[in-house]
Amino acid sequence: MSLRNKVTLIGHTGKEVEVFNFENGTKKATVSLATSDYYINAAGERVEETQWHNLIAFGKVVDILEKYVPKGKEIAIEGKLTYRSYDDKDGTKRFVTEIKIDELVLLGSNK
Repeated sequence: MSLRNKVTLIGHTGKEVEVFNFENGTKKATVSLATSDYYINAAGERVEETQWHNLIAFGKVVDILEKYVPKGKEIAIEGKLTYRSYDDKDGTKRFVTEIKIDELVLLGSNK
């Protein structure tokens, strides 16, 4: 994998994995991932900042996500940023940023 477009994240899934089956037999999975970071604010309080990421997967990674990754599961992923756009029902162009998973590691307890 090239270092030009590489993302590595560790976090917890925020919903159940959704799997889409296509007519040609391929499958696509989507799931959200929460990553948290902490900092100390001016008042000396510890503040948690959570970011949400949209993940997509194809191939064998879909089978692993579908079988072993429930909502709340801690996972580590490596992948690349992808961008796409579409027109919503009102004709407004919407832009989506996703991370296409290339590698997946299951972490934490088996929920």
